Amino acid sequence: MIIIKSPREIELMRKAGRLLAHVYEVVGPLVQPGVSTKYLNDVCEKVIRDGGGVPAELGYGGYPAAVCASVNDVLVHGIPSEKKILTDGDIVSLDIVVTLNGYMADACRTYPVGITPESKLRLIKVTEECFYNGASHVKDGARLGDVSSAIEETAKANGYSVPLEYTGHGIGSEMHEDPYIPDYGTPGTGPILKEGMTLAIEPMVMAGKNKLRILKDGWTAVSKDGMPSAHYENTLVVTKDGYEILTK
Repeated sequence: MIIIKSPREIELMRKAGRLLAHVYEVVGPLVQPGVSTKYLNDVCEKVIRDGGGVPAELGYGGYPAAVCASVNDVLVHGIPSEKKILTDGDIVSLDIVVTLNGYMADACRTYPVGITPESKLRLIKVTEECFYNGASHVKDGARLGDVSSAIEETAKANGYSVPLEYTGHGIGSEMHEDPYIPDYGTPGTGPILKEGMTLAIEPMVMAGKNKLRILKDGWTAVSKDGMPSAHYENTLVVTKDGYEILTK
């Protein structure tokens, strides 16, 4: 069942989203060569807690960190580590969920590190385009399949692929609510969107083939061909004529 949020609930999610946007404002400039992903995780956790929030990923299903920090060929769920030092040419996706006053906001940004190849910068740019092209179909009465199809078509038109195993999702007082939002789909199909639904739309785009393997830690999903991937996500609310991004 897809939950339609009340104006009060949307305002609480808006506040959580503002806190999460502030986290990215703080951590973004710190993504530099020589920095560990553990350091970035610790900064994010401090900003969240200083803002009165809780890092929702910490402990979720046993996940051991406040942030998912995925570098280069890691698609999602990279575990921050003091041993993972960023170097020139890397890209790193920071996927963060904040809980504030019982409601959540979820977002992801992929950052270039130092002097980065044009191929990786293009991947980051196209991934963000996938989000906005998908979101452009969001409004009361639209079909979710139109959103997913636009994400997939944008990725494929640029020579990229999207994973089948991981999806966006509804969000509210729980991190994962209905509906699931794949990065692939068929226009004119899927649930009908209604004003007040809150969605975490998150294109994950792979430069190579969409084949994955999970590392021994049970979390880290990497591309089998070693090609890089990027990830861009925002939490939004469906409005009568479109949408409002809550994590900006």
